Amino acid sequence: MSGITYDYIENYLREIIPNREGILSELEAFAMENSVPIVQNETAQFLELMIKLKKPKRILELGTAIGYSSILMCLSSSENVHIDTIERDEKMINLAKINIVKSGFEENINLIQGECLEALEGLNGKYDLIFMDAGKGHYNHFLPHCLRLLEKDGLIVADNVLFRGMVATDELVKRRKITIVKRMREYLQMVNGEELLTSVIPMGDGIAITVRREKNE
Repeated sequence: MSGITYDYIENYLREIIPNREGILSELEAFAMENSVPIVQNETAQFLELMIKLKKPKRILELGTAIGYSSILMCLSSSENVHIDTIERDEKMINLAKINIVKSGFEENINLIQGECLEALEGLNGKYDLIFMDAGKGHYNHFLPHCLRLLEKDGLIVADNVLFRGMVATDELVKRRKITIVKRMREYLQMVNGEELLTSVIPMGDGIAITVRREKNE
């Protein structure tokens, strides 16, 4: 369990989510069998909902892994969506390429190989939605680049922001995770300022949804 909510709540929420079919079901099985981190079921459901509501035409994803979230977002979109997704792990990249082709979204998903910070520095386009799911200890470093690339009315969805509950209480913090926790807390402070409006949802491993505040607020 994630450690950020009661087990019985997580179990119930996961039970009422319909099983996914096709390529997503195959990727879920592969991820479980091979201990590959992908978004949790309730997070995937939430991400799908955000795509349906926001209807983004351009999406930036930080952290491709095996391509699960990118494929999910394509399947959830009624638009001819374009996704730029960044991944540094060569093994994950090779698996993601295979899965993207298998899903039929190779024209929609552009996989960028490299470290997120370096890749972000080289991007100049604007995105309607940015999904953060990589380098948990660097969200605070990613944010300035993401804000530069975000459309005026764009949305940032950041996963794992409560990091197994450690971000919310020192009682759970493990010594080897202190740096990640400190940086994630800094990120949450950064997105809760005068210019940004953020809601943190204790779902999955914690999701933060951020938009720019209107100047007249």
